[in-house]
Amino acid sequence: MMKYSYTVVIQWSEVDQCFVVCLPEFAPWVMQPVTHGDSYEEALKNAQEVLELLIEDTIEEGRDLPMPQPFRPLMLVDAA
Repeated sequence: MMKYSYTVVIQWSEVDQCFVVCLPEFAPWVMQPVTHGDSYEEALKNAQEVLELLIEDTIEEGRDLPMPQPFRPLMLVDAA
Protein backbone atom coordinates (compact mmCIF):
# COMPACT_ATOMS: atom_id res chain seq x y z
CA MET A 1 0.00 0.00 0.00
CA MET A 2 1.24 3.48 -0.87
CA LYS A 3 2.02 5.93 1.89
CA TYR A 4 0.53 9.38 1.62
CA SER A 5 1.14 12.51 3.65
CA TYR A 6 -2.07 14.47 4.03
CA THR A 7 -2.58 18.03 5.22
CA VAL A 8 -3.96 18.51 8.73
CA VAL A 9 -5.03 22.04 9.68
CA ILE A 10 -5.58 22.71 13.38
CA GLN A 11 -6.90 26.10 14.44
CA TRP A 12 -8.30 27.58 17.63
CA SER A 13 -12.01 28.41 17.34
CA GLU A 14 -13.18 31.26 19.56
CA VAL A 15 -16.79 30.35 18.73
CA ASP A 16 -16.40 26.69 19.77
CA GLN A 17 -13.72 27.31 22.44
CA CYS A 18 -11.66 24.38 21.20
CA PHE A 19 -9.18 23.42 18.50
CA VAL A 20 -10.91 22.41 15.27
CA VAL A 21 -9.38 20.16 12.61
CA CYS A 22 -9.78 20.29 8.83
CA LEU A 23 -8.48 17.75 6.33
CA PRO A 24 -8.41 19.75 3.07
CA GLU A 25 -7.82 16.82 0.72
CA PHE A 26 -10.99 15.14 2.01
CA ALA A 27 -13.14 18.30 1.88
CA PRO A 28 -15.11 17.14 -1.18
CA TRP A 29 -16.24 14.03 0.75
CA VAL A 30 -16.73 15.08 4.37
CA MET A 31 -18.00 18.18 6.12
CA GLN A 32 -15.26 20.32 7.63
CA PRO A 33 -14.08 20.60 10.36
CA VAL A 34 -13.84 16.84 10.79
CA THR A 35 -13.04 16.75 14.49
CA HIS A 36 -11.87 18.87 17.42
CA GLY A 37 -10.08 18.77 20.76
CA ASP A 38 -9.85 20.76 23.97
CA SER A 39 -6.06 20.83 23.55
CA TYR A 40 -3.86 20.92 20.46
CA GLU A 41 -2.58 17.45 21.31
CA GLU A 42 -6.09 16.03 21.62
CA ALA A 43 -7.10 17.62 18.30
CA LEU A 44 -4.05 16.08 16.62
CA LYS A 45 -4.81 12.64 18.08
CA ASN A 46 -8.41 12.89 16.93
CA ALA A 47 -7.27 14.03 13.48
CA GLN A 48 -5.07 10.94 13.14
CA GLU A 49 -7.98 8.67 14.08
CA VAL A 50 -10.37 10.34 11.61
CA LEU A 51 -7.76 10.27 8.84
CA GLU A 52 -7.17 6.55 9.38
CA LEU A 53 -10.92 5.87 9.23
CA LEU A 54 -11.35 7.97 6.08
CA ILE A 55 -8.51 6.12 4.35
CA GLU A 56 -9.88 2.70 5.39
CA ASP A 57 -13.42 3.58 4.24
CA THR A 58 -12.20 5.00 0.94
CA ILE A 59 -10.20 1.85 0.17
CA GLU A 60 -13.05 -0.47 1.27
CA GLU A 61 -15.46 1.40 -1.04
CA GLY A 62 -13.06 0.94 -3.94
CA ARG A 63 -12.53 4.66 -4.46
CA ASP A 64 -9.22 6.32 -5.18
CA LEU A 65 -7.60 8.15 -2.32
CA PRO A 66 -7.22 11.89 -2.89
CA MET A 67 -3.77 13.03 -3.94
CA PRO A 68 -1.90 14.91 -1.21
CA GLN A 69 -1.51 18.60 -1.89
CA PRO A 70 2.01 20.02 -2.04
CA PHE A 71 3.10 22.44 0.65
CA ARG A 72 2.34 26.03 -0.26
CA PRO A 73 3.84 28.72 1.94
CA LEU A 74 1.51 31.46 3.07
CA MET A 75 1.91 34.77 1.35
CA LEU A 76 2.00 37.75 3.70
CA VAL A 77 0.29 40.91 2.46
CA ASP A 78 0.95 44.37 3.84
CA ALA A 79 -2.43 45.74 4.89
CA ALA A 80 -1.19 49.35 4.91
